[in-house]
Amino acid sequence: MGFKSVSDDKLKRTESFSDGVIQKGREILFQAFNWESHKYGWWKNLEKKVADLAKCGFTSAWLPPVTHSFSPEGYLPQNLYSLDSSYGSHLELKALLQKMDQNKVRAMADIVINHRVGTTRGHGGAYNRYDGIPLPWNEHAVTSCSGGLGSRSTGDNFHGVPNIDHTQAFVRKDIIGWLKWLRQSIGFQDFRFDFAKGYAPKFVKEYVEESKPIFSVGEYWDTCNYCPPDYRLDYNQDSHRQRIINWIDYTGGRCAAFDFTTKGILQEAVKGELWRLHDPQGKAPGVMGWWPSRSVTFIENHDTGSTQGHWPFPVDHVMEFANLLFRDMHTSSHILGYQAFFMITSMIGVTPFTTKLRN
Repeated sequence: MGFKSVSDDKLKRTESFSDGVIQKGREILFQAFNWESHKYGWWKNLEKKVADLAKCGFTSAWLPPVTHSFSPEGYLPQNLYSLDSSYGSHLELKALLQKMDQNKVRAMADIVINHRVGTTRGHGGAYNRYDGIPLPWNEHAVTSCSGGLGSRSTGDNFHGVPNIDHTQAFVRKDIIGWLKWLRQSIGFQDFRFDFAKGYAPKFVKEYVEESKPIFSVGEYWDTCNYCPPDYRLDYNQDSHRQRIINWIDYTGGRCAAFDFTTKGILQEAVKGELWRLHDPQGKAPGVMGWWPSRSVTFIENHDTGSTQGHWPFPVDHVMEFANLLFRDMHTSSHILGYQAFFMITSMIGVTPFTTKLRN
């Protein structure tokens, strides 16, 4: 597609607020879990750390999926209105959210609405009906390419489970009602949209406009460009970041996106390939170089790292990233994961969850 940096005029329009949505690129987010957190009474564990998170300057903490799920990690949701999960009870979650509000750390909900596990068998013998629980959808709420009677998916398939058909007006109405409930009744202020490649970004735009989170970010995880025959990371990642830019643009700029381009480049740059850190125009080579206020940079999350390790950052180079992170804080929003935060604070001599330096 070629170079399509966001214009200065567009940057000015999205530099602060739009309909109550933060778009200034000054957020410091904390991913408050890893892939194993569900094993450790997580809501109670986090409640003890909220005050120290606030002291460290985090503006928002991304929590794992809070609703009832077929899997303990929360990413196979079923009953969206049940807040009893493997991370703790709804009362423990309420106490955590109250503590976060008291300490002015916004709570970010993990919005898993690409797919939903059914309760009963329907069309084709698949579990594509939701009888007996809130939002009792039938097979028409499920895309035709994942075993339902709805339309074809508007994005990539998440295989093995029914994918939600967002083209259905009744589905969008129910999702908007649920998002408003999370915002207005439960106390979440920010949203993170899981598997955002699974449905068209115009639906994210509608959901954000209707539910009005203070800040939102989407997981548009696309494969970087690699060069044969050895498939090393290509220096030019313009087409990769352009796809993320396009996704943000189709949300009307309402939703930021995780900067997977920058993650991929940093993972190679810290191995001594610092020439990767700028593009031919002298700008940052990731999404942050073209649309900084809508870019959320990171090095690791529960998928890429933790015990899953699908695309891990080289652990012996975390300090190089810390230097880059704290040098460039002014350019875009950043997210720091639970394990990476403990690792960095330990290596630079800061006691985890405090701002106190060791003697």
